[in-house]
Amino acid sequence: MTTTTTEARPPNRLLTLAEPGRALGELASFYALRPLLSMLPRGDGHGVLVLPGFMASDYSTAPLRSLLSDLGYDAVGWNLGRNVRVDNARIEAMMGCVEELHERTGGKVSIVGWSLGGVFARELAKLAPDKVRGVISLGSPISDDRGHTNAARLFEYLNGKEPEPMRGGNFRKLAEAPPVPTTSILTRTDGVVHWRGSVQCGDHAECENIEVHASHCGLGVNPAAVYAIADRLAQPEGAWKPFRAAGLASLFFPRRALA
Repeated sequence: MTTTTTEARPPNRLLTLAEPGRALGELASFYALRPLLSMLPRGDGHGVLVLPGFMASDYSTAPLRSLLSDLGYDAVGWNLGRNVRVDNARIEAMMGCVEELHERTGGKVSIVGWSLGGVFARELAKLAPDKVRGVISLGSPISDDRGHTNAARLFEYLNGKEPEPMRGGNFRKLAEAPPVPTTSILTRTDGVVHWRGSVQCGDHAECENIEVHASHCGLGVNPAAVYAIADRLAQPEGAWKPFRAAGLASLFFPRRALA
């Protein structure tokens, strides 16, 4: 899928200001619908590593991991504290998470990453495609232009304009999808990362975008996003098909061109 070239810009400030309240509403919806969400397609027991967003920790992904565990996955957090620094030591530690989960489960693992965690998920899959079954990113700034996010200044203050991995030659082609099934879940009302910065192009056949109605800070608990995550993870390995919401669920997924 191709997109029209436009100048990178952060989201509207009104969307940013609305983020906390909207995210709380999505969290409430998640718990209200938790019994129904537990009826989503069952997993096959494979390992799922869930990575938090910028400045967040495993605490933010606990609801999603709990649901995925109930659905039959070996869902784990990264256990690396807050997602603040982007350096070689952090990349090595994340690779250790992938390798440990791969070894413990005896098969390829899926990686779900929220915001900056999704950027990491894609780059880890590029480094170890033989250990990664698929990648799902949530509102992730996968464009090579940081102008799409209003967190760019804080990120650069903490990590510099060129973080250590970039100086070593990595993280220089963020827009390029990894060579595994890759899904980008995004929302046009994202108040942190402009939705255009989360659209991935069709680098290969198993590469897609899924739009939902959500906030950025609520994506990991948004019922529609969770539905899509469960659907993608439940696919048999090697039998990937594009996402198609079934029945009434299709009402919650806009069908329009992301251009």
